[in-house]
Amino acid sequence: MQMSKLKYTLRFAMPQDIDEIIKMCQEHANYEKAVYYPEGKAIQLEQHLFHSTPTLYCIIAESEQGILAYSTYMKEFSTWEADYYFHMDCLFVREPVRNHGIGLAMIQKMISHAVELNIKLMQWQTPELNTRAIQFYHRLGAQSKKKLRMYLDLEKFLN
Repeated sequence: MQMSKLKYTLRFAMPQDIDEIIKMCQEHANYEKAVYYPEGKAIQLEQHLFHSTPTLYCIIAESEQGILAYSTYMKEFSTWEADYYFHMDCLFVREPVRNHGIGLAMIQKMISHAVELNIKLMQWQTPELNTRAIQFYHRLGAQSKKKLRMYLDLEKFLN
């Protein structure tokens, strides 16, 4: 059985996308068996995405059916590389539209943006349980490094 070609466009997020981005963050967290608290996120995301100098970028994949996927990334500095890189924080494609090339197209759009800013490296992480994503990233030529990501809740630490 042959799948029909899914028609979608990629664009940067707009303020009216915030509620749908938050829904996808919840879906993404569920997929990765993580906890997500949506309260207050709209205002925080808007401040970072739509500031005159954004600290976070968000690409949206959209079709006539609505928003299909999102990816977020930011410009960070690597002391070891002595240069900037893009840190991809999230890449999530909704289940019904996976395997249509959306993830690859989103990564290509991030790479185009990196080239515009003379950035030569992208980094990201994915949970070990997300074997499908790991296989996809390896097919792209990405390499992995084993490290533990550490979290410190500063409010608990300071109290």
